Amino acid sequence: MPSKPEDIIKDLHAGKYAPVYFLHGEEPYFIDVISDYIEKNAIPEHEKGFNQTVMYGKDAPMPAIMSNARRFPMMADRQVVIVKEAQNIVGLGKEEVDSLLINYLKNPLPSTILVFAHKYKVLDGRKALAKELDKKAILVKSDKVPDYKMAAWVKDYIQSKGHQIDDRNASIIAESIGNNLEVLTNEIGKMLINFTSSTQVDASHIQQYIGINKDYNNFELTKAIGVKDVIKANKIIHYFGQNPKGHPLIPMIALMFNYFQKIALAHEMSKASDQDLARSLGVNPFFVKEYRIAARNYNLGKVIESFTYLREADLRSKGVNANGMDESQILKELIFKIMH
Repeated sequence: MPSKPEDIIKDLHAGKYAPVYFLHGEEPYFIDVISDYIEKNAIPEHEKGFNQTVMYGKDAPMPAIMSNARRFPMMADRQVVIVKEAQNIVGLGKEEVDSLLINYLKNPLPSTILVFAHKYKVLDGRKALAKELDKKAILVKSDKVPDYKMAAWVKDYIQSKGHQIDDRNASIIAESIGNNLEVLTNEIGKMLINFTSSTQVDASHIQQYIGINKDYNNFELTKAIGVKDVIKANKIIHYFGQNPKGHPLIPMIALMFNYFQKIALAHEMSKASDQDLARSLGVNPFFVKEYRIAARNYNLGKVIESFTYLREADLRSKGVNANGMDESQILKELIFKIMH
């Protein structure tokens, strides 16, 4: 079974290295974290000149990679060979190329750490190479973090850095920045660098260091929609309209689509316990009350109507029947139709 990125990262921090790593999947963040850590830490800096080789898939045929992997380290205990953009290795996936790596896996050189960073797609699990990597190497599948798990991921990430954040503020960060983990961790990093000791991250920190207004953000918009606070919703979309680049429409539509999917589920599970509903919604039980209120404010017919309005807005944002409307106008009309 493929290893979880988090488990491999823990092993690396503990100084545990394996002869072969194959990192693949649609989420590049974990692939970069693992390969970058090995590149920076597997061997001392003064040994890297002779004993660390970084190759790029499109310029690195498999025979050349294998030749480097089989080389012995020079005046050192081990060497590192990293193949970045490994998805571009010519012929990868074809038997004659895959067989070269399969043969190496039968007897990998113990003094070599060989890393393949294969981004944006996964190996075909039905083929021999994936099966052999799973048996004889560290095969790491880097999946996208689902939207409904992003707030929990933000909370865990901040805790891993020695700080704390509550569920609401983690949701504000996740829903305002989105699920691009590289962007997300960069923005969080800009904030955390200002803390010299363990800190409880609050809304003022988020506003000061990341620039997410504690009153005018995606999280507060969906909350205002859910409780039918028309005045607050209009204030938020007016604020968004003043800075359209910081509040792009398409991610906002996707966020609201997911929000109304959860309201529909709250209707379907109206008799379920808070714990069961929270589990099905993929949210902390703390937020269940908000979804139950939203379900009372939007009957199932209105929820279905809202999906139609969201699809119309999505098409308009892409230039279909936009009639000259800009993003702020499309959003204003969308919120009006949903809330009236």
